[in-house]
Amino acid sequence: MRTVMWEAEGPAVRMIDQRLLPGEVVRIDLRTVEEVSEAIRDMAVRGAPAIGATAAFGLALAAAVSEATDSDSMWNDLDSASATLSASRPTASNLVWALQRLRSRAVAAVDQSPQAIRQLLLEEAQRIADEDVETNKAMGRFGAELIGDSDTVIHHCNTGALATVDYGTALGVIRTAHEQGKRVHVLVDETRPRLQGAKLTAWELDRYGVPHEIISDNAAGYFLSRGQVAACFVGADRVAANGDVANKIGTYMLALAAWDNEVPFYVVLPTSTVDLSLSSGAEIPIEERDPREVLDLEHEGRPVAPADSKALNPAFDITPHRLISAFVTEVGVLRSPYADALAGAVRRAQEKIEAAH
Repeated sequence: MRTVMWEAEGPAVRMIDQRLLPGEVVRIDLRTVEEVSEAIRDMAVRGAPAIGATAAFGLALAAAVSEATDSDSMWNDLDSASATLSASRPTASNLVWALQRLRSRAVAAVDQSPQAIRQLLLEEAQRIADEDVETNKAMGRFGAELIGDSDTVIHHCNTGALATVDYGTALGVIRTAHEQGKRVHVLVDETRPRLQGAKLTAWELDRYGVPHEIISDNAAGYFLSRGQVAACFVGADRVAANGDVANKIGTYMLALAAWDNEVPFYVVLPTSTVDLSLSSGAEIPIEERDPREVLDLEHEGRPVAPADSKALNPAFDITPHRLISAFVTEVGVLRSPYADALAGAVRRAQEKIEAAH
């Protein structure tokens, strides 16, 4: 089943509640824009492509439940829904990209009936979801060429089917290599503080039958320095025009360790994650999450931190483009200089979308 999908009977946005994994696989139906926004904010759904598709379905849901009888009233409802969804999480560019894409489609139908607008938005949201799966499979094919038989790779956070509509970005590359018969082996960063690697990536690798071990984030440098790692694969939440990458906290440290040990560091992302309006990573907003995500960690049922401790909890960090060996996108593997390569990739992908319309 896809991570996120449209449920016409609701109408509702249906998704796997990732907060309960790996213990339970539970699907929830979200019937209001506020519920969709809360699911994104509270990480019931996470991963830039999955967030983008969820936001798209969320805007389609807003149109579906709107009582508007004229296009002006419909636009008021869509404006309100867009504002709510846009504020859910600030770092991932796919969220705003998806909303802008749906609104562009609605603009083309501004003189049509509210029902026509509802149908166009739902069709475009579904198209975004379907394109995401095909995009991920294309990235998987391109990226698998970077993995050799019997390679051991390090993977940070979760970038599999759960982080997308289906199949995955960086983990999709590893999955493709495995399906091609390559004996790939994965060291899974646990990815503190929310442990997406230990909880989600390991769960997915178990399902695919890919050999792996979970390691603490701090152990990655040890394995890199011993020559036991052929490459590192990560995803991205936003990429600036120059190639600087915002990704899950800990990515920068992993990239530094890979650079120092001359191990290739690959970032796998759809072009929808590239934000050409930002010249560098310094302009990417970094989400600060609840300190309790750090302070509420327990060991053997007891709190790790003293009761009066405080914490800082940035959800992402910025990896400068100089540390990145290549980007894997749906239009191919991109090498430095990244400014030209990323702009060209975005243009080619956009031309493909426009041709499909």
